[in-house]
Amino acid sequence: MTTETRRAARERKPSWFKAKFPAGERFEMVRDLVTTNQLHTVCQEARCPNIGECYNAGTATFMILGDTCTRACGFCAVNSGRPEAIDPLEPVRLAQAVETLGLDYAVITSVNRDDVVDGGASIFAACIRAVRYRTPSCDVEVLIPDFEGDWDALGTVLEARPVVLNHNTESVPRLYPRVRPKGDYQRTLALFGESKRQAPDIPVKTGFMVGIGERLEEMKRSLEDVRDAGVDLITIGQYLRPTEKHLPVDRWVHPDEYAELKAYGLELGFDHVEAGPLVRSSYHAGEQARAGHVGLGSA
Repeated sequence: MTTETRRAARERKPSWFKAKFPAGERFEMVRDLVTTNQLHTVCQEARCPNIGECYNAGTATFMILGDTCTRACGFCAVNSGRPEAIDPLEPVRLAQAVETLGLDYAVITSVNRDDVVDGGASIFAACIRAVRYRTPSCDVEVLIPDFEGDWDALGTVLEARPVVLNHNTESVPRLYPRVRPKGDYQRTLALFGESKRQAPDIPVKTGFMVGIGERLEEMKRSLEDVRDAGVDLITIGQYLRPTEKHLPVDRWVHPDEYAELKAYGLELGFDHVEAGPLVRSSYHAGEQARAGHVGLGSA
């Protein structure tokens, strides 16, 4: 068997990994609204397998600060390179879209913008406030970059009072040089601790990919690490290779292993653990927060 044949067999999706084809009237309406308002969603940019389900439910995870990232992570489908200038009117357009969709829970994420002083934190804060102004009943979760360890930038976001502060750990420390070459595992843990120091009442969330080369015991140690750092909510899902230029799928993690990781996470004291092949950091975000008994309701 050739190397290419082995790789193809390894990346062939198993029977338990199925996502619905993105279609439907609501899907088309949300997609068209995003395009009309010149917005970007991580659903489209990251080729999320749940885009059909979420769009048909009238929900989306909005990606701000453009569609070009200053980093080039080994797993991510988002474009990397030199970004365009930040658009100060983006919070207005995003808030209009949330209002039109009638959302009661919105997730806002972004590319990394290491090219600007605060990493885009001020735009995150402006988006939270704009959504709250136009749709007071809508709770806003943010999925932020690490701001290169700028805790003043983190504070700017926290001061706008998101209902959940999310930052993805993505993988175990051994794999960071390949998976997140410009990231830092210890800086990620420090971000969680700093968030809890600055705003102890705001729940902290993180997410992991599996099937990218980690071992089960490494994942359990990382769950211990992030729990010790103050994380309340966890998501764990299967890594999907966006293109042949990205890291290959190492294995398809069986549902039994997700069940084991979920049980271990709950044993560690997380408020909620969402684990499964199709789980993503923003999948069922409102339900995750409520399942973790997070006190929702915009401040």
